[in-house]
Amino acid sequence: MENFRYLKPADLDEALSLKKEFGSKARFLLGGTDLFIQMNKGILVPEVVIDLKGIEGLKGIEKKDGYVYIGARVSWTEIIESDSIREDYPALYEASELVASVGVRNTGTLVGNICNAVPSLEAGSPLLVYSAVVVVKSADGEREIPIEDFFTGVKKTALKDDEMVVGVKLPLKKEKTGDVYVKMGRYEGEDLAQAGVAVCTDGGNNYLIALNAVAPVPVRAKKAEEFLKGKKIDDAAAEKAAELALEDISPISDMRASREYRLHMCRVMVKRALKASVSRLETGEPALNTRLI
Repeated sequence: MENFRYLKPADLDEALSLKKEFGSKARFLLGGTDLFIQMNKGILVPEVVIDLKGIEGLKGIEKKDGYVYIGARVSWTEIIESDSIREDYPALYEASELVASVGVRNTGTLVGNICNAVPSLEAGSPLLVYSAVVVVKSADGEREIPIEDFFTGVKKTALKDDEMVVGVKLPLKKEKTGDVYVKMGRYEGEDLAQAGVAVCTDGGNNYLIALNAVAPVPVRAKKAEEFLKGKKIDDAAAEKAAELALEDISPISDMRASREYRLHMCRVMVKRALKASVSRLETGEPALNTRLI
């Protein structure tokens, strides 16, 4: 690992001032579970590391102004332990439970995960079906970025060099929904997703479907959503929707799975997730094991 300058600002204003000063030469440190690995491998070589762990204003999960707000310092474990997330956003809860290992979940953060922007990120598809909004600040002001506009490519985001993500907003639900997240991994335990599918279903037979690890960025299966609008899920509808979902993804072959296997399994996962979401809407109970091996 190359030498770097370590700075620990006392508050958010100081952190933003430092980022404005150093720009792309600086990286923010939250959990460090992605940052230090990339620095150790020489993928990232920042001149400055700005430690945000002492900034109180970045902590907490709270309901306000029509949203549930998740601060930048909130760990995966804190998300899992949140009654609000478990009850109102179960797809994100399920995805969080499947992130890496206990140690990584204890230190890694949702915000760090989306800023790293790898295609397999667990949070990508749940945040899409929940229409999440990313709250971004710089020394010059604040703006909000819809999650569908936040990811711009593999390990690329819409963030500017002087900006930082201070939190994520999840719109409060106006009605009951059935939500699930399904992950395919190679084995039980710590592993990146070969594919992930999130589905959110409401009582009006409207469906939101998103996938991760099968395109450069997490994607919505909008053709499948449009086809299903107003329809009840049966075998034929689920099968057709799964076929249409494949038109919105572009999986690659890598060490974890081939392109052909990912396409096949996404078809299976979308069908299962659709049926499971309807079952959860009707019963309120989990409908399937969300880990496929």
